[in-house]
Amino acid sequence: MTASRIQQIVELAHEKGLIRPRDLAALGIPRQYLRMACDRGLVQRVARGLYRAAGGMMSENVSLAEVCKRAPSGVICLISALSFHELTTQIPHIVYLAIEEKAHAPQIETVEVQFFRFSGKAFTEGIEKHDVGGVEVRVFCVAKTVADCFKYRNKIGLDVAIEALRDCLHQRKATVDDLVRYGCICRVDQVMKPYMEALLG
Repeated sequence: MTASRIQQIVELAHEKGLIRPRDLAALGIPRQYLRMACDRGLVQRVARGLYRAAGGMMSENVSLAEVCKRAPSGVICLISALSFHELTTQIPHIVYLAIEEKAHAPQIETVEVQFFRFSGKAFTEGIEKHDVGGVEVRVFCVAKTVADCFKYRNKIGLDVAIEALRDCLHQRKATVDDLVRYGCICRVDQVMKPYMEALLG
């Protein structure tokens, strides 16, 4: 019985990516079996009340998945989105999350989050949905993320925005048309224009 319940926990962790004790309660599995799975190295505790299968997601992706579980209507943005798309040398120590202008900012104790309020098309356009260890992670696409970096250049640094634009163009991760389109949506097309012209030669 013990082995089968521990195996259930491991399978659930692989399936969902991240699990909480209440996920086990729904299956009628006492918490003591979760502790046993941890003691045997089959499951790892990644934060208070949050566990994953051993050898599971990278720590930065665990943070994104945890935030998206707690804030399912939010969207990963700016430096966190750049990192997700492999467009920055920076490793974000917090999660950058876009929420709708009038939305309530959720309490997330396990991960440090910086919220940015977006409205209209700046919030609804360019959202991609990715499966990260069984968790749906909403993240802005590459072109939208680059435009957002120029929009918030005073908060994250103009150098970060320029680096993102340069790498995006060199790696062909977005078309010029897409960059112009999202630049217009974010109202930074004229700000981006000279940098794009310089990089495109």
